[in-house]
Amino acid sequence: MAPKELNFITGNKHKLAEVQAILSSTGVRLESRAVDLPEIQGSIEEISRDKCKRAAEAVGGPVLVEDTCLCFNAWDELPGPYVKHFLTSLSAQKFHSLLAGFEDKSAQAVCTFAYAEGPGKDVMIFQGRTEGKIVESRGSTDFGWDSCFEPTEGKGQTYAEMPKNEKNAISHRGKALAKLTEWLKAET
Repeated sequence: MAPKELNFITGNKHKLAEVQAILSSTGVRLESRAVDLPEIQGSIEEISRDKCKRAAEAVGGPVLVEDTCLCFNAWDELPGPYVKHFLTSLSAQKFHSLLAGFEDKSAQAVCTFAYAEGPGKDVMIFQGRTEGKIVESRGSTDFGWDSCFEPTEGKGQTYAEMPKNEKNAISHRGKALAKLTEWLKAET
């Protein structure tokens, strides 16, 4: 049975707003919880599962965690789950320069949501991927690397240049949340 309320482990107000907007049709209420969790090194799925298990232990109830990755195809999907550290060090305005020596500027935006009913419970994974390319920063730089990722489906706009509803319809986060929404509706 799907929960009526979920502890969404994030301190990012932009991420919370996007997730709330996309999940609004499910009737599930999100409670934002900023919990500092250590992240292991590993695959996207390994990191998400571990983070979810730790979060469920920390809050003692149902949790939803999210891990966002930006995978450069020329770099064999790096920086991947470590993109936050690249972003902190370089800023989105410099991401395009990381691929300056490569002809291939293609990338994948990957979002993985992990859900656990509580401590010691199984972790479910919901993942979405959006193909695109890394470009010079365009648009607002207030939300991660949105200004330098131009999705293939984006009609030449970066995520930052797109209206929120259009971005949510094609984004990696929107695709992952569509899978989560489908599961939540089937469980209620």
